[in-house]
Amino acid sequence: MKKRYLLFVLIILSVVSIFIGVKEISLSDIFYLRNDKIQILFLSRFPRLISIIVAGIGMSISGLIMQQITQNKFVSPTTAATIDSAKLGILVSLILFSTVSVFTKMLISFIFALVGSFLFMVILKKIKYKNAVIVPLLGIMLGSIIDSMATFLAYKYDLVQNVSSWLQGDFSMVIKGRYELLYISIPLVFIAFLYANKFTLAGMGEDFSINLGLNYNKVVNLGISIVALITSVVVITVGKIPFLGLIIPNIVTMYQGDNLKNNLVPTALFGPVFLLFCDILGRIIIYPYEISIGLTAGVLGSLIFIYLLIRRNA
Repeated sequence: MKKRYLLFVLIILSVVSIFIGVKEISLSDIFYLRNDKIQILFLSRFPRLISIIVAGIGMSISGLIMQQITQNKFVSPTTAATIDSAKLGILVSLILFSTVSVFTKMLISFIFALVGSFLFMVILKKIKYKNAVIVPLLGIMLGSIIDSMATFLAYKYDLVQNVSSWLQGDFSMVIKGRYELLYISIPLVFIAFLYANKFTLAGMGEDFSINLGLNYNKVVNLGISIVALITSVVVITVGKIPFLGLIIPNIVTMYQGDNLKNNLVPTALFGPVFLLFCDILGRIIIYPYEISIGLTAGVLGSLIFIYLLIRRNA
């Protein structure tokens, strides 16, 4: 998978994304510096584009790390109870700390996401028969239990509508001043680059990596912490984006192999390419109205996921 081709496609889709919307913007508007159109670009279109790119990079890298350290291609923040735990954390923050800042809500969500991810890893260690499909199914079951707890609390405190609107993957409400929290995921991606070789070793198994002198538990804990923090930041900023962290690493490793260091850049490029495509598709299907990116990514992602399952069992 050529990096320059992915970069070229990303640039093309980024340009297209800037000019698609209810308010039409043309090149002449930018050339003649028309004030109202320039404001739309800087207050809405550019923040939306940046948030899509950053969220796409973060969630794709998170999925790649999860798959590496669990040695399973169908594990991701979606199928490892990470997103569901982050959702529960947001709900708890709304109930107990409704007046705190968004950053504090993100920290609470991060703690819950971290606990949920570690709980999944503990359960995974107890399972002897680690089939490629059984492991993510366990994660989905754990996530469903956590999600049911969140739903119960939401009904009890009359917050169903708040949680549903908050967590539905949607970039239409992203404007200047409401997406900057996503920047936290950028240094986390750089840390993932620095520890790429160690994550690759950890993916070879605990006994093997320890024999090579790797502090296995430290590396795995770091990987899970990175995934949990990126997931909580994305969920609290733009909502739940299904399948992104699952299908993108699978497609990349299909062509690149399993060396995490070699896969980081293609994954970091392909993630926002897929997310931008889904976002543009959602904006043009029923123009001038929008379909949320959670729906378009969910439909396309599920089709790709089914193909990956069939291909693996073929």
